Amino acid sequence: MATVAQTDQAMSAARREERQREVVQALMATLPARCLLYRDEETAPYECDGLSVYRQLPLAVALPETEAQVLRIVQICKRLGVPIVPRGAGTGLSGGATPISNGIVVSLARFTRIIDVDSYARTATVQPGVRNLAVSEAAAPYGLYYAPDPSSQIACTIGGNVSENSGGVHCLKYGLTVHNVLRVRAVTMEGEIVEFGSLAPDTPGLDLLAVMIGSEGMFAIVTEVTVKLIPKPPTAQVVMASFDDVVKGGNAVAAIIAAGIIPAGLEMMDNPATCAVEAFVGAGYDCDAAAILLCESDGTPEEVAEEIARVTAVLREHGATRLQISRTEAERLKFWSGRKNAFPAAGRLAPDYYCMDGTVPRRSIGPLLARIEKMESTYGLRCINVFHAGDGNMHPLILFDGNDPDQLHRAEAFGAEILEACVELGGTVTGEHGVGIEKINSMCVQFSPAECDAFFAVKRAFDPDELLNPTKGIPTRARCAEYGKMHVRGGLLPHPELPRF
Repeated sequence: MATVAQTDQAMSAARREERQREVVQALMATLPARCLLYRDEETAPYECDGLSVYRQLPLAVALPETEAQVLRIVQICKRLGVPIVPRGAGTGLSGGATPISNGIVVSLARFTRIIDVDSYARTATVQPGVRNLAVSEAAAPYGLYYAPDPSSQIACTIGGNVSENSGGVHCLKYGLTVHNVLRVRAVTMEGEIVEFGSLAPDTPGLDLLAVMIGSEGMFAIVTEVTVKLIPKPPTAQVVMASFDDVVKGGNAVAAIIAAGIIPAGLEMMDNPATCAVEAFVGAGYDCDAAAILLCESDGTPEEVAEEIARVTAVLREHGATRLQISRTEAERLKFWSGRKNAFPAAGRLAPDYYCMDGTVPRRSIGPLLARIEKMESTYGLRCINVFHAGDGNMHPLILFDGNDPDQLHRAEAFGAEILEACVELGGTVTGEHGVGIEKINSMCVQFSPAECDAFFAVKRAFDPDELLNPTKGIPTRARCAEYGKMHVRGGLLPHPELPRF
């Protein structure tokens, strides 16, 4: 059987209609009518994820309500050779949930049950459609919470967090999703229900949990997750520092870590981002600063007081022009509300923005920002910078108008050059948003063909027919060879077969 990657996804209208009829009839035989969408107006809301640059209608959208239904959907699709794109809340930013034209979307939106909160073991077992924030809300009566807190936590789901290995503003101290998940239950394309990890300190056999987390829906469909819960710190305070130079701010970040201080959160924004956020939410940010740094300490009152004193000393030593410490919990949340609303604030500056996700060593934050400033002139587009400074995870937001094809092409080329710069500076092309289809060409910059072959070997071990989220995440040798010839700076699109907005 030919793999999906070897077939032409651009199906003729007649063939697509015939294929759709076949798939829908097969699914109707096993799913209630309320669990299946197939008319264009019904499937249109699923044509893209948060990266709305690439859009494609699927043949159908299945909305299973039980694990048994997921299993039957998988068995049908395997028999018919139909690709499946698993989907959470659709808040992803790399195109990982973009449908395949000859495939279906399996949405886990109805898997919303919190199965168990164990205050003694400090765990929560939930279905994949449970929102990130809802886990902490359920654990709050026990004085516990779930640490990873992506900016989209009010909407993003635990299943999607597992697929993307999501982080958040507190990941420096408390880790990414991979550090906070104990067990994942999932359905493979072979029609097996498999558990990765366990509630025990160790698991017999190969430890595949970390392989599953961050696999972007390419290995299995998640149906249940057990996460760690931690005690809510009794006290937390934020230091907001202003700098008259972005490089000084970047150097201050490196100095804090070098001093042996691991803050609960360490976030930075440049002046354009700061001003956009201040106009949007009124967080009390210093719009005269070239950059601001938010540094949070949490723990007992004594621990927080000591760490705040150490942090402020380092910040002053490295050129902070203004320091403000949150005096109340309300003020602390106000400071963070600005950072967590940076993306919607950017949406007020231009019709569209393109969010990148490269990572660099902390010492390279300043040099990368300087390069991005030069790239703005090269591509004739503005870019505002928001990032997890503590771990060097950069989120440049390139502003453009998607109604202008030339601006769209320049935005893509701009983004690709940023990712190339990240690799050149010793970093990676992605930190927490995944590869999806957005960064698949950039993977060719970081990884050799032999390394990509190794990634494919793992993919085929789980999904030999390449039916789960195919053509995502891992570039083929042919793609890398073609990318080397064309180069994205030529304005060529990585996925010309997908309709644009």
